[in-house]
Formats: sequence, C-alpha cells, structure tokens
Amino acid sequence: MIRHFRARILSHFLHSPCPCHAPASRIPPLFSPQRLLSATASTISPKPFAVEEYLVATCGLTQAQALKASKKLSRLKSPCNPDTVLSFLSDLGVPPSDIAALVAVDPHVLYASVKKNLSPRVKELSDLGLSRSQIARLVPLAPFSFRTSAFSRKVSFWLSVFDGSFEVLLRAQSWNSALLGCSIEKVAVPNVAFLQQCGISVSKVANLNLFSSRLFTLKLKSLQEAAERVEEFGIKCGSPMFRYAFAMMAFMDKEDVIEKIRLLQKIGFSQDDVLVIVRKAPLVLRLSEERIRRSVHFLTRDVGLEAAYIAQRPALFMYSLEKRLLPWYFLLKVLSENGLLNVELSYYYTAVLSEKMFVQKFVLPYKDRVPDLTDDYASMCSGKDLQGAVLNKI
Repeated sequence: MIRHFRARILSHFLHSPCPCHAPASRIPPLFSPQRLLSATASTISPKPFAVEEYLVATCGLTQAQALKASKKLSRLKSPCNPDTVLSFLSDLGVPPSDIAALVAVDPHVLYASVKKNLSPRVKELSDLGLSRSQIARLVPLAPFSFRTSAFSRKVSFWLSVFDGSFEVLLRAQSWNSALLGCSIEKVAVPNVAFLQQCGISVSKVANLNLFSSRLFTLKLKSLQEAAERVEEFGIKCGSPMFRYAFAMMAFMDKEDVIEKIRLLQKIGFSQDDVLVIVRKAPLVLRLSEERIRRSVHFLTRDVGLEAAYIAQRPALFMYSLEKRLLPWYFLLKVLSENGLLNVELSYYYTAVLSEKMFVQKFVLPYKDRVPDLTDDYASMCSGKDLQGAVLNKI
C-alpha cells in the first residue's frame, strides 16, 4: 500500500511540467511587476507630514515663525484639519496676512474643530449684532481667546463698557491683547468701576494712547497706587488732566518718577516749576533723560528762555529738538538778522504752530529773496543740516 502511494507521488512529479517552463499565463503573480511594486510600497513608510513646510507654503509664515510654531504642532500628522480651518477663516473674510499672523501667535488654532468650535463662536458673535466683516477684523486680534466658550460674553461686556462702539473695542484689543482674555468678574469689572470712581471716561481711556488700554487689565492695586501718586502732584480726580497723568503713572515705577523730578530740579527748575510741568504735561516724565537735558540746554542757552518760562509752557519739551525746535529757531534767526522780519516774535508762539502754518508764514513768503529756502528748510528738518544751509545762502 505504502509503496503504491509513493509510486503515485513520484509519477506526479515526473510528469508535471517544470515551473520555469510554464506558460506566462500560469506564472504565479507573486513576482509579477505589479506585485513587486506593491510589495515595495508596503515596505517603505509614507513620507511624514512636513509641518514646517506647510506653515510656510500654505499658511504664509516666515521660516523663523514656522520653525517656532511647528514645535507646538507635534501631533499634526496631516493637512486635513488645518486646511479646513484655513478655508473657514478665508471664507469668513480674514485676509491671508492676518491668518498668517494668527497662526504664528496661536498655532493650536490649526487643531480646532470648525464644526464644534470655530463655527459656534462666529454664530455667537453674529447673535450679538456683529457683521461677518467685523468678526473677520476681530478674530486675528484675539488669538487663544477667540476659541474659548466665554469669548462672546466678554465681547458683549466690553461693547457695553465702550457704549456699543465696535471700533473702540477693536482699538482697545489691538493695543492690549489681554483685554478679551481677562476674567470679567475678577479683573474687568473691578478695574472699570475704579476708573469710573476716579471720574475717568472708560471710552476716552481706550482712545488715549498705546498704553492706556492696558489699564483695564492691570492689577487693581496698581491702579490705586497710580491714582494716589497723581493726586500727590495736586491733580484732582475728574479733572481733564487726571486721566493723562493717571495713564502715565500707572506704567512708571515710583523710583523712575522720583529720578525724573530730581533731574528737572538739577538742571534748573524749582520745586514749584516741577509741579507746574507735571500738572500741565505729565508725559514729560516719560521722556528720556538725554532728551530733557538737550531740550533744556537749547532753550536756555541758545534761545535764552528762563526756567520758569519753560515750566509754564511744558509743551516745548514734547517737540522734537532736531526736527522742529532747532531748525525753526535758526531759520527765524537768519530772517530776523537780515531784516526780513519786521516784528519781534515770541519763540513759543512760533514753536507751537503747525508745520503747515509755519511754512506759510516764514518760508514761502521769503523763498524768492532767499534762493533754495524751501529745499534748505526741508533739509534742516530732516536733520541733514540744522543751520548751515540757510546761513550760507544769505
């Protein structure tokens, strides 16, 4: 039996065709070209998603921005969700440059769900009465906070504080990115209440300068200390100058204020003079020591003004020495010494004129009598030549 079985197996192998000579149609597909390509593809892993390259090519970031942002996107494995986010922002009306700025500051926005996060936020803002164009302007200015569920409530609060003005809110947020991110209960409400207690119009504070909007998110204690320092200079709450002095004091260390006062006294101002300067122009205390010294030196030595006179007119400190005070003074001096001015002019009167008015009064009327006067005036104001240009022409 066993012998018979072995004979049948041997006979099968002897009479079966050799695989090497089998017809092409019967070649097993294991080593066919298609199978080889498929096998090669299965053994080589797909190229990983290049986050940094995507941020530059698709999002518009610079190489440096992309390098920094990519470190926060280690979980990003495909462009699928980022493409959806970018498309949503673009459809909303956010310009490409603003989208790039938003992604650079808040890379995690590329992880956001359009359906569960971004779209609901836009609807909530629309329900407040904001148009899509307004929302498109606001979103890039509110990285991080825009994606939070409390965002619309914070927008609603600040709109009510700013008398419903979206433009004031937009300006305040652009100057202070923490505005729509801070706690309403712990920060916003107490600060707004204190400012109003000091007689300060919140809307006017938001429009003061680049620093003023930060008052809304400072610690309440800092605001209280700033108000006390302002009152020490005799500037009372509710007065027109209080909000300017307050906005300045809130961002200056007490030691810096003391140093500026000492400087003013050291270069010739009495204690009473200093009080007058601060009450009339508190921003003088924010000027650099070098600027104060150079301005006072010029006004006292060259122009011949008394310290008490300058103290009563502290606006002189705020003008550029190189682009206004010096060139205007030397031009007037030349005109006067050559008999081209028939009246004695107050230096302060001429210094506070608008540039357009100064040119109309003291440059254009004499351009025919002084060759190249207009060109020389422009040269002096640019800092290229403070006095030689006009002096050499007469």
